[in-house]
Amino acid sequence: MKLMTCLLLTTYPEANTVKIASNAAALARQLGAALHAIAVNVDIPDVSNALSSYLLDLPSKIREVEATSRKYGKTLLEAVAKEASQGGVTLSTQEITAPPALMGDTAAEHSRYFDICLVGWAPDNPSARVTAEALVFGSGRPTLLLPDYDDVGVVGHVVIAWDGSRVAARAVADARPFLELASKVTVVTVTDEKPLPGKDIGERLARGLIMRGLTVETALIQAGSRSIAAALQEHALKIGGKLLVMGGYGHSRVRDFVLGGATEGVLADLRLPILLSH
Repeated sequence: MKLMTCLLLTTYPEANTVKIASNAAALARQLGAALHAIAVNVDIPDVSNALSSYLLDLPSKIREVEATSRKYGKTLLEAVAKEASQGGVTLSTQEITAPPALMGDTAAEHSRYFDICLVGWAPDNPSARVTAEALVFGSGRPTLLLPDYDDVGVVGHVVIAWDGSRVAARAVADARPFLELASKVTVVTVTDEKPLPGKDIGERLARGLIMRGLTVETALIQAGSRSIAAALQEHALKIGGKLLVMGGYGHSRVRDFVLGGATEGVLADLRLPILLSH
């Protein structure tokens, strides 16, 4: 059965860069997956009255913003189509609309019909972060955060952030398509962040992955004065990791206020592709 990936493209108030097109197509090609790209365009309700229309020409401004959003969406979809064609990736596209406050939730609802969600991330794009949060906690699917500013490359070395928790186990299961392609897997456990369910939890996971035919190493690290997100990402990059797999901690209804430290950290400062699963 062919894997189906879904790329959610943000267009308002900040749009993804076209780099997401090449990265998404590259990931889909490596996975042998089909790609469905969705441009999420804004639909602003008209709440103007006679006075606001006279003084501010609010309806005209709303139409202008919506037109800009659709223009960004069209540009991004065209870029994805070009990259998919060049890479031999099966592609389908879609445009949807949503009010500003519901763009992330609408993206999450549409992504539930696919296997893996893809979303671009950039440090100066809060819209991409909002979409990523909504997908992680509302889609029911693993969400792959892709840097908007750099090439993903070949995902040959997969790093697993492992603490023995339910969400970490869910993330490992969801990462199976990437693990099957990996030439190397490293299981990393941070030992000074919180109590762990055992001293050998990394080795236990590694043994199970080795029995499945994977090449696996383990590592114990300490965060020290760094955030756990920084510690995990820095170690992954140090050992040549191309993808970090980790559980997403948080609560969907209050995700703006209750996010786990590692989840908050990577959403604020992404340094490599990260697969988050809740």
